[in-house]
Amino acid sequence: MRLSSFYPVVGTPRLAESRDFYVGLFGFEETFAADWYVSLRRPGPPEYELALLDPGHPTVPEGYRRPVQGLLLNFEVEDVDAEWERLVVRGGLRPELEIRTEAFGQRHFIVADPGGVLVDVITPVAPSAEYGDHFVRG
Repeated sequence: MRLSSFYPVVGTPRLAESRDFYVGLFGFEETFAADWYVSLRRPGPPEYELALLDPGHPTVPEGYRRPVQGLLLNFEVEDVDAEWERLVVRGGLRPELEIRTEAFGQRHFIVADPGGVLVDVITPVAPSAEYGDHFVRG
């Protein structure tokens, strides 16, 4: 199979608030908007896409028409400490996980979007010796 695109579609009844969250805080631009679906693109290079969908819309199969739960979006950035300052300290977002450095090779913090999707803001760091051997070389 050859993919021409790949992006998550997040089921949320809070379309407008979620759109504003990703546009205002993470640099996405709206490329399509209806009362049940919003398509977002973050200019690049590289470009990234994210879509928001009203989970009650009839295009969602019955039995699955509920908001997303348990989703964690990773946003890797150059300077996680600067993003902590911008988003939490000055921006007022409530951290779901305080900024910290993990032995498995990340310095990160987690916030939640208006629909409850977790956004993990990460800068990779050198892992401890214990975790270094877990990485696939190449």
